[in-house]
Amino acid sequence: MDEVYVNTIRQNRDTLVSVCDAELLGCTLEGGRVPFEVSERFYGGSLSSLEEALEAMSKATICNIVGKKIVEAAIGKEMVQRTAVVYIGDVPHAQIVHL
Repeated sequence: MDEVYVNTIRQNRDTLVSVCDAELLGCTLEGGRVPFEVSERFYGGSLSSLEEALEAMSKATICNIVGKKIVEAAIGKEMVQRTAVVYIGDVPHAQIVHL
């Protein structure tokens, strides 16, 4: 089973859901203009299945996702367009904002 970490933060009317592939938590990604830290503080939450993560993302106003598994799953559910994905080295990253 593919597992990801899901962290949900609610503030006022907004819900931020951050998701990372499990193996990326705590890593620093190189290959962009600046190093990208997949910090436990921001991404560390509950270990979840891809389906659970996608469900949490569907209820969010803002999503921040990093990792091949979660980004591909979000593309597959048409939550993210492939052209909106940026890469930090070979690791995909995407953001979703519902206005």
